[in-house]
Parts: sequence; structure tokens; C-alpha cells
Amino acid sequence: MEEYINSYEGEIKNKLITIRDTVMSIIPESKQIISYGMPAFKLKENIVYFAVCKNHIGFYPTNEPIEYFKEELSNYETTKGSIHFKLNEDIPVDLIKKIVLFRLEMIKKK
Repeated sequence: MEEYINSYEGEIKNKLITIRDTVMSIIPESKQIISYGMPAFKLKENIVYFAVCKNHIGFYPTNEPIEYFKEELSNYETTKGSIHFKLNEDIPVDLIKKIVLFRLEMIKKK
């Protein structure tokens, strides 16, 4: 993950660091990996992924959190499994924390 983040510069790199640090503040015991070519956080299974795309940073928490938080995500473009954070906007740290906590609860219930 460190190599992936360091392959970017400036504001994009800072946004990636913000995402990494936000997730790690909630699950410091998670393993930082590359899965499907993207940085991901893993405990028993992958929790969330993120990646730089052409016009946004994609955040991939699976589809359940996107459906659950759809009102809070109304200002973001979403797909079934991704949230698009525009490159010219701040990373929504509090929202990422909520989503990661939701994913952890989903995994516990399995």
C-alpha cells in the first residue's frame, strides 16, 4: 500500500494518506494489502478498498454500506459497489469512519 500511495504526488497523495489513516484509526490491527490492484484493508476478509481513477478517488466498501448510507452519499456519484470522491474536494473522513464501522458490523454478523 505504501508503494501505491507513494506513486502519487501532491494533493492526490495527501488524499490517499487521509483515507489510509482514517481507516487505520478504526482498525489498526488490519493488514494493508493490494487486492485487485488496489489498496485494501483486511481482517478476516477485505473490509474496504480505494484507488485513484481518472477523475476521482474510488472508495469500495461493497454494496450494502452504499445502500445503507445512500442519503449521506447523495452528494457523491456512486455505483453498486463504489463511491467517487472528486479530486477537487476534501475526503469525507467522518463518512468513511461510519462506513468502515458498518462494514465491521456486517462481518461480525456473518
